[in-house]
Amino acid sequence: MCAERCCLTTARSAFLASNEVNRIAIDKTGLTGNYDFTLEFSPEGMQGMGMPQREGGADAPPPVDSPGPSIFTAVQEQLGLKLESQKGPVDILILDRIEKPTEN
Repeated sequence: MCAERCCLTTARSAFLASNEVNRIAIDKTGLTGNYDFTLEFSPEGMQGMGMPQREGGADAPPPVDSPGPSIFTAVQEQLGLKLESQKGPVDILILDRIEKPTEN
């Protein structure tokens, strides 16, 4: 079980959630300011949602007794917010080539 204690803006929290759900998370709450909260969730709760597993690999059996909720459930039950999957345009940066700068 992960217990994340944070004092963050909701935008920063969305950025950190992106790592957990392996997708881009965008803050659409409209909330401003910093919030101090603790979020308890189980990375194992991500199994079966198309998310990469952190331990044991794809062939590992699911845990018998998951120690906590998925991050999706934890965010909704503990923070009163909802992580919702949507499709939409995403800005990406493509680097074709990188060169060392020349000396001036």
